[in-house]
Amino acid sequence: MSSQTICILGGGIGGLVAANELRRLLPKYHRIVLVDRVEQHAFAPSFLWVMTGDRQSDRITRPIKSLLRPGVEFVHANVSAIDTERSRVEMEKGSLSYDYLVVAVGAELSPESVPGLHEAAHTFYTLNGASRLHGTLREFHAGRIAVVIASTPYKCPGAPLEGAMLIADYVRRNGRRERVAIDLYTPEPQPMPVAGPVLGNAVLNMLKSRSIEYHPLHKLVSVDPQKRQVTFEGKGSVEYDLLVAIPPHRSPSFVRQSNLANESGWLPVDRATLATKIGNIYAVGDVTAISIPGRWKSGVPLALPKAGVFAHVQASVVAHRIAAAIMDHVATESFCGDGYCMLEAGEDLAGFAYGNFFAEPSPDVKLKRIGKAWHVGKLLFEKWWLAPYGPRRALYKSLINLGSRFLGIPSNI
Repeated sequence: MSSQTICILGGGIGGLVAANELRRLLPKYHRIVLVDRVEQHAFAPSFLWVMTGDRQSDRITRPIKSLLRPGVEFVHANVSAIDTERSRVEMEKGSLSYDYLVVAVGAELSPESVPGLHEAAHTFYTLNGASRLHGTLREFHAGRIAVVIASTPYKCPGAPLEGAMLIADYVRRNGRRERVAIDLYTPEPQPMPVAGPVLGNAVLNMLKSRSIEYHPLHKLVSVDPQKRQVTFEGKGSVEYDLLVAIPPHRSPSFVRQSNLANESGWLPVDRATLATKIGNIYAVGDVTAISIPGRWKSGVPLALPKAGVFAHVQASVVAHRIAAAIMDHVATESFCGDGYCMLEAGEDLAGFAYGNFFAEPSPDVKLKRIGKAWHVGKLLFEKWWLAPYGPRRALYKSLINLGSRFLGIPSNI
């Protein structure tokens, strides 16, 4: 059997899982190459803890090389184009030919697409942004904090809700809660709307119990940094003292410019196999566009949320399907649409939402009762993800799987 080259673009959750699973599944003479523009992997689910000062940046970052199995090559480079006709990835310096390609580059933030947002807003959606926001929160003693979701789609649908609740908990712990008002604005009709009204109402109760005002159907138009005002379409303007934003998201430019992208710049894939319209190219995670059963009230079809838990499972499916094709086996793995989310609520408490996003006629997602067990689970997952391959990583995996079985919830590791 001739040697095959599998190229994975992106060193986030999807890219790392795909590369490591392929290395585990394939003989060593097959070449597996992961390409990323940065050398350090930052664990995004912990950015909120950086915001609250419960983590330092160096605790949640690792060299990408250290998170790869032996035998996976790492190339530190900026990708400029995907040449699908020649099966080649073009980089700023040189190119890389592939037999199979996995696009796992995620989504990038585009605050400059809303007038005034880049100049005025903090964000916890980047590591540096979360660190800067922590410094600002330390000095924020009184006033109105506006947490604003600029547009959809965006990564991790639970993160803005968690962010608002953790900010509320932070100012409470520091004796300022009565002097700080917190408002959460979103263009969506309810929290996590794709999961349905039952979950949405449960999350609304979580916000209300923490005195966080929730403002649905508020589409951000512009920000005036001098007047400290945000303006919403058809809703007028509101003032803020501190603005925390989830900026607009888009795919990287080389993805938008490729012949793989749809009119919105995302990569449509088969929802079961994650295959693009070109047979030897797959895409996983936030860069994808996957339709799911159900529609908004406006008639617009629902789409699978952009979340690391989906990237994780999708990457494993893709790795097995590529390995099966190379080894001339029958591919049986498929992505079934199951997913979950841990909602940090402060005070070492968290909720746990889980369900099937491919269920008919619409996603079937439930919320477990808030408690400390879900917070502990997130802590263990962080430790497992950032641990190098070896006994310690295996121990964390065993603890997570044991806890999942005890609590009757899924585990995808």
